[in-house]
Amino acid sequence: MKFLLTNDDGFDADGITVLSQAAQALGSVCVVAPDEHLSGCSHQVTDRRPIRVQPRREDHFSIDAYPADCVRLGLTRLFEDVDWVLSGVNHGGNLGVDLFLSGTVAAVREATLLGKPAIAFSQYRRNRHLPCNWDWTAQQVERILPLLLDRELPPGCFWNVNFPHPNVHSSPEVVFCEPERQPLQVQYQSNGDSVQYVGVYQERPQTAGRDVAVCFGGQIAISQISVFG
Repeated sequence: MKFLLTNDDGFDADGITVLSQAAQALGSVCVVAPDEHLSGCSHQVTDRRPIRVQPRREDHFSIDAYPADCVRLGLTRLFEDVDWVLSGVNHGGNLGVDLFLSGTVAAVREATLLGKPAIAFSQYRRNRHLPCNWDWTAQQVERILPLLLDRELPPGCFWNVNFPHPNVHSSPEVVFCEPERQPLQVQYQSNGDSVQYVGVYQERPQTAGRDVAVCFGGQIAISQISVFG
């Protein structure tokens, strides 16, 4: 089995290293990732300028473009016979309406549009300023990746996986659930002639049984997402 890996945190991010190690236990790995951090870039693509493709080591490339570009180039120009596209592990959650904002998720959406099965992985944190326990995340990826590879995925759909805030003393329950549909907080604070967004991610609305409530409650939230709704 051959995996194409990407992310939106950049080629050198810890999360893609974690994902690569788990995938290598199940097959061969190739990587095309942005050369810088692009969190929140959504499904942007580069079509009005050249894209610089930089070899980093065998079957590993960084590019000066977006996650969706990484998948396009990986599947159509750089590699053949890719079986799955994996994105992440994102440094932060991608839950509910985050699906529309996330470059991590856009990568697997692009893969799905191009006919490849795909999985997005994200690690939620209660405090984004604290270091992430990537050893714990690695254990969860090793649990979940084989599970999803063996599970039927209808055409036009991808998996979106969110790990809860790390608890080194637990193996969280896996919950297949629908994404939250309520919007994020839309709150701004005035500062002279400008405004600053001040919504708190941890205080976002949540509905019992949907991905935000599941992940915030300490379980692994897995959603099957259709690219066409």
